[in-house]
Amino acid sequence: MRTTISMLCCTLAAAVPAVPAAAENLILDEIVVRGQRESPREESLTIREVRESPARDMGEALRQVEGLSYVRKGAIANDVVIRGLQRDNINVLIDGVRLYGACPNRMDSPAFHFDFAEVEQIRIVKGPYDVENAGSLGGLVDAVGKKPKKGFGSDLSFTYGSYDSVNASGTASYGTDRIDGLLGYAYKYSKPPESGDGKRITEIYPATSNNRYRLGSIDSTAYEINTGWARFGINPTDNSRTEFSYSYQDADHVLYPYLLMDADYDRTHRFNWSYRIEKLSPLVSEVKLQAYWNRVKHLMDDRYRETSNPDNAALMYRTFLMRNYFMSTLAETETWGAKLNSSLTVGPGTLKAGIDYYNRGWDATNTMLMRSGTDWIYGDSPMIPDVTIHNTGMFLEYTLPLAERLKLTAAARGDLTRAEADRLAAGRIATLYQPYYPGRALSADTDFGEASGNLQLTWTPITGLELFAGFGRGIRTPDPQELYTGLQRMGSNWVGNPLLEPTVNNQGDVGVKYATDSYYVNASFFYGYLHNYINVTDLPDPDGAGPLLRARSYRNVNATLWGGEFGSQFSLPANFFLKASLSYTRGNNESDDRPLSEIPPLRGTMALRYDVDSWFLEVAENFADRQDRVDAALQEQETAGWFTTDLKGGVTYGGLSVYAGVNNLFDKYYFSHLSYQRDPFSTGAKVPENGRNYYLTLAYRF
Repeated sequence: MRTTISMLCCTLAAAVPAVPAAAENLILDEIVVRGQRESPREESLTIREVRESPARDMGEALRQVEGLSYVRKGAIANDVVIRGLQRDNINVLIDGVRLYGACPNRMDSPAFHFDFAEVEQIRIVKGPYDVENAGSLGGLVDAVGKKPKKGFGSDLSFTYGSYDSVNASGTASYGTDRIDGLLGYAYKYSKPPESGDGKRITEIYPATSNNRYRLGSIDSTAYEINTGWARFGINPTDNSRTEFSYSYQDADHVLYPYLLMDADYDRTHRFNWSYRIEKLSPLVSEVKLQAYWNRVKHLMDDRYRETSNPDNAALMYRTFLMRNYFMSTLAETETWGAKLNSSLTVGPGTLKAGIDYYNRGWDATNTMLMRSGTDWIYGDSPMIPDVTIHNTGMFLEYTLPLAERLKLTAAARGDLTRAEADRLAAGRIATLYQPYYPGRALSADTDFGEASGNLQLTWTPITGLELFAGFGRGIRTPDPQELYTGLQRMGSNWVGNPLLEPTVNNQGDVGVKYATDSYYVNASFFYGYLHNYINVTDLPDPDGAGPLLRARSYRNVNATLWGGEFGSQFSLPANFFLKASLSYTRGNNESDDRPLSEIPPLRGTMALRYDVDSWFLEVAENFADRQDRVDAALQEQETAGWFTTDLKGGVTYGGLSVYAGVNNLFDKYYFSHLSYQRDPFSTGAKVPENGRNYYLTLAYRF
């Protein structure tokens, strides 16, 4: 390993021209910024950190942040996880806009629907301390879009890596004191990645499995994504600004070995408008109005799998395959809403107040070849029956300086939520849902009223040292899938539970941060009690041997989550920098006295970097412990621990930057623990992480 590092150092040193050192080191700047802005409960990830990595999406990029991980489903579209909480237990936004994927199995998670090239910085809040947005039960990820600067500007980037992967993007902008605009385009493409055993992720199935990929699809495209966006801003006065933005994403042929189907396409439209005015009076420091709309259309099927192969002798229904698939799902979500927020100076403190509304519509129709007597026919099923969520909320957050170095923040939020399943007829409730909940009255309309809030105390006893303590109550309502999904399948059904209650997270946090101009250390501990946590469950066959069979559904349980994170960055002598992080989360299903499913294990990173502004070299060691705390009742499997080594280097000359690296240097074969548990279309097969993979990035900015 020492030989490898020495050779790479010599190669980079020989390739770098003599460039005058900048006034300040970029890494030192980031240490100072993080020391000043970040707290034990809130962090950020800059686009510089993303660009230096081979991350294909936000899930991969955010694993650099302690306490965050991802669900691996394929080569891209990894789902974000904060302290073991995922899906609707956390909010993932862009510029404050709420967006939902259409796939019932989270193929297209919210973070999948915008490109890194749109983003300048990613803000992360851990725990129930965001009251500006409904549903931030376990945390918030908010991607902040790039803003045009004065004059002409451009940002070009091209990355090529293993598996013929391409990530190219370009933005162009122009701005004056009154108007500005920005245009951008990004393209992503890859073949199926290979794991440490030399096999592609499309080869994870045994030769006897009908879920395996057909021969012609094993080396097909893993994904191809085109994204374009525009942003236009006007400053009518010196203290006001209005901004419009639109984005369109077209994703084709995205493979998900983690599931039984793959995405034929995703089509995403996003529109956002905002108007902000500042310094209205000594009392009103800011007022912001925002309105947004987005829509996602998603088609998935099994055309690349053996289940759709009419020549597969193992399929009893092969002669009835009249389409190029055995099963398919067409899904669509549409979300629109508005926010009105203000910031006021009230007494010695600052009061933030706001009101917001959003409308979330979700419809999914599953088409499957099914038995009808002695024949097989294609039948449609309203898998998610055109469910609409209406949510209206209000919040107040007051920050009061108790002393020169002591600050108290108190926040409260109230929400009224209504869920309506428009296509869920009384007959469907009686025939599919009701038998699994005997003696209980089920309804196609459900109303919820929720109250959340938090108290936060921040003390800075000396310059650079910050102590934090907080208690938060976060709430999220059941989503349309958990309430009203319905699907009859061979072997088992999948049914929602209209009786679900909202999940409440009562969580306490303590943390400490110490920062100087040359280093920072950030450590935190949390403990949360989740009342009515929504957990996957198995329901028995209600009629013993009839057509209903057993079912996979959801139920409320009580659970606990606790753990902590440690993050640090140090400036060492001779232009060296050391970065170390550690994360741990432990979850328990208290109602059933067993481990909570899908909880990541102990994980950490240590990186040593040599950086002289004009060039850098970094080596990082990553590890995860064995995860043996699994929910055997859900057939969750243990995952072995692992170590990997990453190398990267970079050169900067003026506006030109070149980055190169290799991840998983020693080609380890390993799995992320969150790699297989989605039902009912989970395959039981785990998707391994990438083996040794190289990348080279060229970037130019002016």
